Amino acid sequence: MKWLLGILTFILLAAQYRLWVGDGSFAEVTRLKRQLAQQQEKNAALARENRQLLREVRSLKVGTDGVEAKARYDLGLIKEGETLFIFLDSEEAKK
Repeated sequence: MKWLLGILTFILLAAQYRLWVGDGSFAEVTRLKRQLAQQQEKNAALARENRQLLREVRSLKVGTDGVEAKARYDLGLIKEGETLFIFLDSEEAKK
């Protein structure tokens, strides 16, 4: 009878090993859930960036307002008769 109890104990411990340590263990599931949450955050940020870029592309394709705004912002476009004013923050002025 002792050998039967020993065998059953061994089977129970072997079954518990995978639950706590092996593939699909609680620790691994927790780690994978954390990785999934991080990846979902990255995906959401990239989706927001993609939507912003899509809006910018559409704006550049339709009319000249988008192109003019981009040229003003990126290239410093000034139309004839306009005066450019540049305001520096106090921290930037000290540098």
